[in-house]
Amino acid sequence: MNHPLPPETAEHPLAPGQRLAEVERRELSPEALAEIRALAQRYPQRMAATLPALYVAQRDFGFLSLGAMKAVARALELPEGHVFGVATFYTMFRKAPVGKYHMQVCTNLSCALRGAAQVVKKLAERTGAVPGGGPTADGLWSIEEVECLASCGSGPCVQVNHGVYDEFLDEAALEQVLEACRKGEVPAWGEE
Repeated sequence: MNHPLPPETAEHPLAPGQRLAEVERRELSPEALAEIRALAQRYPQRMAATLPALYVAQRDFGFLSLGAMKAVARALELPEGHVFGVATFYTMFRKAPVGKYHMQVCTNLSCALRGAAQVVKKLAERTGAVPGGGPTADGLWSIEEVECLASCGSGPCVQVNHGVYDEFLDEAALEQVLEACRKGEVPAWGEE
């Protein structure tokens, strides 16, 4: 049988949650737990607090590991499957560690036609980050190719953490963005 995975995993495939990056810590910080419980009180049903609770957990853990998702489920008293489904459906939730400056580059058609591949290449050269490869050894940079950042008319578009940079993003403008990160003028991931 042809299997898309390497032989060592074809015989014993991993469940989706087992393929996620993990951390040793499995519990929310007391502050994050209190914040999630306060959020749950604002909604008529706890299930409605899932998205904001996942944001709190992502900020607390740095990304959403399976352990973080389970901690959210416990805090909201919801089924783990529901929290896992929500967390893995939405692309704004990080399922693996990212750098202090996480750069997402739109490589959809509009941005691709205006040089998105060259932007990815230049970012990789200037930061040492491998697109899709997690954070650099110093933890400063990570690069991810994404489908759309809603800037089709002014691309190529780059999002650094939650700040969007588009409108004639040439090589000089790209260097200005990187320099702003180096100087700490761009909020670090999770500080927004």
